[in-house]
Amino acid sequence: METASYAALSRQSGLMHEIRLIANNIANMSTSGYRQEGLVFSEYIQDSRNQPSLSMGRAQVKNTSLEQGVLTQTGSSLDFAIEGDGFFLIETQAGERLTRAGSFATNAASELVNMDGHRVLDVNGGPIFIPPDADGVQVAADGTISVEGRLLTQIGLYQPTNPNGLRREGGVMFRAEDGVEPTEGASILQGFVEGSNVSGIEQVARLVEIQRAYELGQSFLEAEDERIRNAVKSLMR
Repeated sequence: METASYAALSRQSGLMHEIRLIANNIANMSTSGYRQEGLVFSEYIQDSRNQPSLSMGRAQVKNTSLEQGVLTQTGSSLDFAIEGDGFFLIETQAGERLTRAGSFATNAASELVNMDGHRVLDVNGGPIFIPPDADGVQVAADGTISVEGRLLTQIGLYQPTNPNGLRREGGVMFRAEDGVEPTEGASILQGFVEGSNVSGIEQVARLVEIQRAYELGQSFLEAEDERIRNAVKSLMR
């Protein structure tokens, strides 16, 4: 296969991958705490002695948008939204994970958990206990939880030590490969949840653009295939 065909095929593969990502973004436009995902192209170069060099692009690096989503008031005392940078820290069976989805509840042990039943952690990395008979849970902007004027603990807000090491796991959960650290400058709003930061108009426009580019690439491959067939037929005469 010629270099032109290799380049076209790698481009088509990357465009198809991006179409899947955009479709997933659009499907999660209403998912609380969802972060829009994009694609970064990388280049592979093969340089062999006495052989022509070969360069191919490959779309395999995913990029997560950390822009603020729209905050919606729910009125629930256990719904929290982060205003600014940072994530809630969640304890899962696979380890600690980060999330912006702040719709929480309490489990049978009166611990604060997310919708999947995973415990939410405080500033010290411990679980958050909410007394079952608590009347009026109050959460300050810095995450301090109090019940009837009595301080309980403080919800932890964290950020990845290396933002480039943030890896998505599931829809709204992330793994920080290089660990986490407390974040500064962010605040918590009680009775609010943060919506998805997906821009539907931009995603649909990008989807149309990619589809046109894919069709153009497909036309090139078909024309190149026809050119090679004609060349082989001419040589065989």
